[in-house]
Amino acid sequence: MKIEELVKVDSKGRVTIPLAVREVLDIREGMYLLVVADKDKKELRLLPIPVAAKLIKIRLVVEDRPGVLAELTRFLAQHNIDIVSTRCTVLKREELGECEMIVDLAKSEWTEPGMVADEMKKLEPVKNVEASYMSVE
Repeated sequence: MKIEELVKVDSKGRVTIPLAVREVLDIREGMYLLVVADKDKKELRLLPIPVAAKLIKIRLVVEDRPGVLAELTRFLAQHNIDIVSTRCTVLKREELGECEMIVDLAKSEWTEPGMVADEMKKLEPVKNVEASYMSVE
């Protein structure tokens, strides 16, 4: 089901999310929304985030070969880490790629970004990992 509504940006850059959209997505006062802007597509996405979420951002440099993204997502799923957003690009064809992920640690046994980064560094296709908490502005 898709709902399309036209909204207007006010002088402070704010928009009001229409009631029909808030109801369908169960967006309530006090909730956080993850704003994902894609400059190339000129696209903006809003993702509702549960109050109990523990969001971290992971940046990985990986081998560019078939199956790497599947390996990364399988690893996260095995550790009850929920993927909120993923963007992967090729840096050098058939050599290096880069993935940026926003994940939720709320249901995982790992509670710190460093724990996730340390374990992901052990994966064969991973060349470098940086992980940090997502800050709320």
